[in-house]
Amino acid sequence: MNTELIQGVLIPFAGTSLGAAMVLFMKKALNRTVERALTGFAAGVMVAASIWSLLIPAIESSEAMGPLAFIPAVIGFWIGTLFLLLLDHVIPHLHLGETDEEAEGIKTSWQKSTLMALAVTLHNIPEGMAVGVVFAGWVSGNSNITYAGAMALALGIAIQNFPEGAIISMPLHAGGTSKGKSLILGILSGIVEPIGAVLTILAAELVIPVLPYLLSFAAGAMIYVVVEELIPEMSEGKHSNIGVLAFALGFSVMMTLDVALG
Repeated sequence: MNTELIQGVLIPFAGTSLGAAMVLFMKKALNRTVERALTGFAAGVMVAASIWSLLIPAIESSEAMGPLAFIPAVIGFWIGTLFLLLLDHVIPHLHLGETDEEAEGIKTSWQKSTLMALAVTLHNIPEGMAVGVVFAGWVSGNSNITYAGAMALALGIAIQNFPEGAIISMPLHAGGTSKGKSLILGILSGIVEPIGAVLTILAAELVIPVLPYLLSFAAGAMIYVVVEELIPEMSEGKHSNIGVLAFALGFSVMMTLDVALG
């Protein structure tokens, strides 16, 4: 694996790690307004990445189908959505905004944060696959995927991973976990991304024939996370407009990166 690929698969992991490192500077519980803004920004980035980095390339990769070029994208999108829906039923599911009393069966904030870390870790799997799929497409010479475009997706996911890392490590520390352990758990939540990306790239020969389906699969999974997890969090309580503005900012940043670099 060359240097360019290594850099590409590690960039999203770096975003998670830097976000988790914010716990080292934490002096008190994470401010709800800041949490809402971070969540909204992450949601905006993920929606833009799903459109410009995943769905549009998926449709372009199926252009030989003519007017039916949308079919692989629709099928893959639904599979990705249903896959995350299945995970939500299998894995204990909690929203960050819930209080300990509202979170049924959860007795401590530490338990709540740990379950959220597990949920985020699982949600990072399709993001890692998305990076791997795009880089696999670039390596194969797919004309619809450029190196700059692949890097734009990796950078965009890294940007949205930053608040995710912080949202995991900081509540853990607020719940009584040491800063060191909170940092490690936050970092570990992102380790599945480079692993998933590398495995996808190594299976490139199997990936390329179904590239449109895999790209849209990742998009469906990411959109599910946005609608089910992030939008409710950014909109909860007073001053929800902060989350909306952060969403618009994140969407604009990722759209700019993808169009300018792609």
